[in-house]
Amino acid sequence: MSRLQGNLQSLFDALYELGVIDPVLQSSWRDGLEEVERRSPELLKAIEIVNTCGGDIELLYSSLAKLDPQTLEILAMEVAREYADFHSRSSTLH
Repeated sequence: MSRLQGNLQSLFDALYELGVIDPVLQSSWRDGLEEVERRSPELLKAIEIVNTCGGDIELLYSSLAKLDPQTLEILAMEVAREYADFHSRSSTLH
């Protein structure tokens, strides 16, 4: 699977502003991760969109706003997963 490029914090902030983060945090992650697997084509498309925005926050926000809510939710879970991977790698390096 493609990995998100750029600043994960900016992506998280944009998803938060769009109201995606809180519902995802309150949802069942087991069900959500199964949904990620079922909807991997949509996730790959969302990752492609995010990666083409580069550091342009306005473009990122407007591009995300065009995606459907379910795709935004699985994207938010992917952001959380990549954050966790990053932090676990950082912890092992210290």
